[in-house]
Amino acid sequence: MKLSVEISKYPLHQDYIPFIKDFIDRLNAHEGLKVITNTMSTQIFGDYDLVMAVLSREMKRSYEQFGKAVFVCKFLHGDLSPADA
Repeated sequence: MKLSVEISKYPLHQDYIPFIKDFIDRLNAHEGLKVITNTMSTQIFGDYDLVMAVLSREMKRSYEQFGKAVFVCKFLHGDLSPADA
């Protein structure tokens, strides 16, 4: 089963950009995922089990490394990635 996720990370830290960039870089390092980032959010597309496992692992790592953050997510059934991405 395929899954599409839109996620935004809001670190509760004054110097937030490195925290967001690190999270996005880690998502991009996982094979089997299609990751598209824009100025408002990051979209992740792939197999349901892989997407959920990666998000669980990387969100936990973010909390452990950087402390408090807010994650806002939307989950949609299927692969809704743009055809040209």
